[in-house]
Amino acid sequence: MRNDLTIYDAVADRWWSDEVRWVRTLKNLVPGRLNWFNRHINWQGKAVLDLGCAGGFMSEAMAQSGAKVTGIDPAAEAIEAARRHARDSCLHIAYDVGVGEALPYDAASFDAVVCVDVLEHVSDLGMVLAQVARVLRPGGLFLFDTINRNLLARLVTITLAENVLHLLPRGTHDPAMFIKPPELQNALQGAGLLPGPTMGLGPCGLNRRLDLIFGPLPLTTIIYMGLARKPSLPHDTAVATEYF
Repeated sequence: MRNDLTIYDAVADRWWSDEVRWVRTLKNLVPGRLNWFNRHINWQGKAVLDLGCAGGFMSEAMAQSGAKVTGIDPAAEAIEAARRHARDSCLHIAYDVGVGEALPYDAASFDAVVCVDVLEHVSDLGMVLAQVARVLRPGGLFLFDTINRNLLARLVTITLAENVLHLLPRGTHDPAMFIKPPELQNALQGAGLLPGPTMGLGPCGLNRRLDLIFGPLPLTTIIYMGLARKPSLPHDTAVATEYF
């Protein structure tokens, strides 16, 4: 089975324990993402939606940076683990069970939507992006990462990460669902969002447990991060390069 989304609920009771290697890998990706995202947004006081939050690694990091975070994910047990950990950590994060194709929020509810390790899993990319555009406030940012679709990305993420190194469970990804940057740019524009810069994301060292640590990279061949902005005005055509 490919694109197996049951893996998140399967380890929900150990999400924050550091016992599961592949979950630690997901946790270790957060600082690398923030290293780049922080260049484009000041989180303090911003209303942020973490779309596909799983057990809450990214949500908690943004909340600790001052954002008012809402997290949503279809994995109900992972959401419950996120709620428990936020409560134990005295972090005020709202968590909901739901999918990106049907976000249960009013229009213009958020200053930013963050969507990491998600777009390559969704059933309808266009619908998800339309929902993102709907819930963003004018001028709001969409920050994301996803996996490029090419032979090298398939080799690294499927053959090596899943089958050889077991950094992810077998079947986590379906390589047919990976997204080439021009395809995503077109989809963003189709949703009414203005695409901005992109940056690669990949391993840049090992920690004391010999787990990979991650950071921004110039090459977008495998994992790439990006951002897009909802226009502030009806005829706003500037690219999404402004910080806020």
